[in-house]
Amino acid sequence: MPPDRSPTRQRPVALVTGSAKRIGREIALRLARDGHDIAIHTAHSHEQAVQTAADIASLGVAAEVFEADLADETRCTELIPRVIQRFGRIDAVVNNACAFDYDNVASLSYARLTAHMNVNAGAALVLARQLHEHLRASGTRTGVVINMLDQRLWNPNPDYLSYALSKGALELLTRVLALDLAPTVRVVGVAPGLTTGSELIDEERLASMASHALTRQLPTVAEVAATVSFAVSNQAFTGSTLMVDAGFHLNSMRRDFPFL
Repeated sequence: MPPDRSPTRQRPVALVTGSAKRIGREIALRLARDGHDIAIHTAHSHEQAVQTAADIASLGVAAEVFEADLADETRCTELIPRVIQRFGRIDAVVNNACAFDYDNVASLSYARLTAHMNVNAGAALVLARQLHEHLRASGTRTGVVINMLDQRLWNPNPDYLSYALSKGALELLTRVLALDLAPTVRVVGVAPGLTTGSELIDEERLASMASHALTRQLPTVAEVAATVSFAVSNQAFTGSTLMVDAGFHLNSMRRDFPFL
């Protein structure tokens, strides 16, 4: 589809990686409600991405699905040019997609660590760099990168070690890019805590985890999305991280949530 470069197109465009489902979907919907056209990225969840695009379109803004394996540097490098070709511009990138496989000190391998680093930190660098190049070429516009982090960086444990190391690299990258890409691009971290269940955390266990939060309730997906929206719109934020974890980063945890 050719880009729409009509004079009436004024809406900013946000690319949200991993936005077919879960937190990424809610972030995409929230930014759409804020008035962004949305580039929905997925690697494997095509049907869910199409449904998310339809839900966003019902809000009166544009949405398009872009499939790319962020572990493949070539496919990752092609992503933002494809978004620009479709929409004519891009203003924000939310690096939400991530690799998340279990390992620990005993089982970590070079291969698994590299796989996590490529998706969770390398792709974020590529996309931020390309956003900066695009906005510099525009001559007038500025933009923002949101890097989705994790409260475990301030509350470490040995579980999911390759994931944690790659998110630690992404936190450092947040500060480095904020310095290097200023003033054209702001770079902000958002660090959620436990919000939803999984195959290892059923609803009963999820409820029990809430009793350990300082607020006695877990953060919601909507609250995480609202924090991303705040970081996107607030021009004073760059190079720092907003914690959305109900205070869990202040509670020492020797294991990750499923194994407590």
